[in-house]
Amino acid sequence: MSTYNSIAWLPLCAGLTGIGVVLSVTIGRRRGMRAMLRGVAWSLLPLAAYLTGSIEMFWKIGSAIGDYAKSFVFSPKVWSGIAVAGLALVLFVASGGRRRARARRRAAREGTGTDVVPAGDQRAVPAASRPAATATAGDAAKVPVVADTRAAAGAKRGRKGGGDADDDDMREIEEILRRRGIS
Repeated sequence: MSTYNSIAWLPLCAGLTGIGVVLSVTIGRRRGMRAMLRGVAWSLLPLAAYLTGSIEMFWKIGSAIGDYAKSFVFSPKVWSGIAVAGLALVLFVASGGRRRARARRRAAREGTGTDVVPAGDQRAVPAASRPAATATAGDAAKVPVVADTRAAAGAKRGRKGGGDADDDDMREIEEILRRRGIS
């Protein structure tokens, strides 16, 4: 006789339903009709599970999970498999880092790393191959001149007669926001 068949399920489920309904009515008197109806609905589930035969399914699922966990925890074979999977993960991570380092070294040797370096990785591009930030005299007509925002803001504030301590604080806050790209 299996363990499932040795349990008297009908009295157990009916008892749980009865206790749940009594508690729901008691709680419902204090909290209102909505809470009582929700409690009665939850209370009817054990009886419904018995009448539909779902309890045996839940029993089998719980038993299967328990057997799997028992064999998982106490099996040296499983733990050695976990160790091998961890080693594989470490090797994957290590090999990815080496590939980027190799691309940086190759870019530094060749002097042009734009075709070797992954997109968006500016650290790997040597400073000599980065585009120059200054414009020549011949490009002056093509390149718009952008005024220094701090100097312009300071001139505006100076005209208004604001306090210097407040201006310094605002400049620091603006600089922090600008560095983080939140302007």
